[in-house]
Amino acid sequence: MKTYLTHARVVLADEVLDDAAVLLEDDRIVAVNSASVNGAKEIDLQGRWLIPGLVDLHCDALEKEIEPRPNVHFPLAFAIANADKRNAAAGITTVYHALSFAHDELGVRNVELASDVARAIHAYRARGLVDNRVHARYEMTDPSGATVLARLIADGDLELLSFMDHTPGQGQYKTLEVYRDYIVRTYHRSRDEADRMAHEKMAGRGAAWARVEQLAALALRRGVRIASHDDDSAARVQSMGALGVSVSEFPINLEAARAARERGITTVFGAPNILRGASQSGSMRALEAVENGVADSLCADYAPAAMLVAAFKLPSVSALDVPAAVRLVTRSAARAVGLEDRGEIAPGLRADLVVVTEVSGFPQATHTWSAGRLAYRVAYGE
Repeated sequence: MKTYLTHARVVLADEVLDDAAVLLEDDRIVAVNSASVNGAKEIDLQGRWLIPGLVDLHCDALEKEIEPRPNVHFPLAFAIANADKRNAAAGITTVYHALSFAHDELGVRNVELASDVARAIHAYRARGLVDNRVHARYEMTDPSGATVLARLIADGDLELLSFMDHTPGQGQYKTLEVYRDYIVRTYHRSRDEADRMAHEKMAGRGAAWARVEQLAALALRRGVRIASHDDDSAARVQSMGALGVSVSEFPINLEAARAARERGITTVFGAPNILRGASQSGSMRALEAVENGVADSLCADYAPAAMLVAAFKLPSVSALDVPAAVRLVTRSAARAVGLEDRGEIAPGLRADLVVVTEVSGFPQATHTWSAGRLAYRVAYGE
């Protein structure tokens, strides 16, 4: 099957080609501005943008598909299919669903349910509109999660493992009061419950590092990439780098982000942070990271639709041009986790492509191809 996409503004790795064309055959990109298109179905994109499919290393929006309201759960297969459609509509062709393995403490953020979700995602993959993968977020202070994660790694049911520590007094929660306020406000728990959770985390820190070292070694042996979460200092980055971490998610200040870059660790910031102009937790603004040259990629975090908007917003608020901004949500993210077959419009790579137009002042996907298959198409009214 051949498809010829014509009259597009094609965003390559380092330049934009106006009125260009891209030839697809089966699941691959064959050529840009090919002279030979025999038997190809032509689709006239009428001057719209054509960019690589977005690669999202961290998205926990699936949690809301599973539990749309507190203690209201939908069947896992139903929730995963809805998330799959949402990602295709957002132009995301590779998504790492971020699942929290954390103390059985907050709704779907518990060990056994997260394990069930991970296995359900893998069971669904063959039917997916996009490439659905698993990102396991391990709360280091939780002793129960390590054994479950080891089984998932051994069974091949996750592709990315990150280590996070939400103990008050460091990282995202600089004080106990900040942690308590977040839990009370976001999860509607009492102050006493929040304090109990905080003290459990603090009590569990002593034996945490030994578990982390064992899990990291197992993951690397099995080809699973590992990441750190909310790095807050150069020392923290150094200790994580020694484990073999290749991705630093949401470093909370310039010191940590610069230290990660110096070690060759890819930094990831939230696209919603770019869209809103601020961090929800009071950490460093993603735009500040971009301006200081320490942002390697952007992820959806909790809002898949924010990735496309953030990429097209950056050229108007920073020194980045369109190709550089698009790289943050495509090639850079793919390379960070060893995916060399996607993230760029180039011959031989996967035909993961997105057509983008402006609707009411914001970029929207009108077509999404995942491995050459048209996974999403919509026609907006004038």
